[in-house]
Amino acid sequence: MSYVKPTQERRELLEEVRTFLAYEADLLDNRDLDEWLDLLTDDISYEVPRRITREAGDDVPVFSEKSFHLQEDIDSFEARIARYEKDYAWAENPPSRTRRFVTNVRIESVDGDEVRERNNMLLLRLRGEEAEPTFISGERVDTLRREDGYLKLADRRVLLDQTVMGTQNLSEFL
Repeated sequence: MSYVKPTQERRELLEEVRTFLAYEADLLDNRDLDEWLDLLTDDISYEVPRRITREAGDDVPVFSEKSFHLQEDIDSFEARIARYEKDYAWAENPPSRTRRFVTNVRIESVDGDEVRERNNMLLLRLRGEEAEPTFISGERVDTLRREDGYLKLADRRVLLDQTVMGTQNLSEFL
């Protein structure tokens, strides 16, 4: 990908994408999960593949195509969110306190109503009485689709920097 001098139209789209991502992060950090679901298309594909450690020069992909930390669709998201509202949702009881940082947003392509963009994400997470936060970082490759005049998340692939997760579970939406 090379640098392309942005047009006014491209700058406006980039600002709309940044606003969407900031709003999404705010909803997730405040656990407004039902509202967050409204930001997803009905055919959402959401994957967090496992990073593969490899030696320099190896002809092995950096990310697995067969093994995932998370592989979700709209039905699994709805089920997870419904489960979080139950008393026995031990993975998030008490709920984690999170702060998401989304940076380096860049538009890769526009095809009709779809925008492919990449961004860097840092998730700070505190659980219970923990004094030290967990950090999860990576790059997100998203496809946003305009539906009824609004952007919605149609596809997300999260490419984590960590090979080994330093957390007890991965119950957060990245």
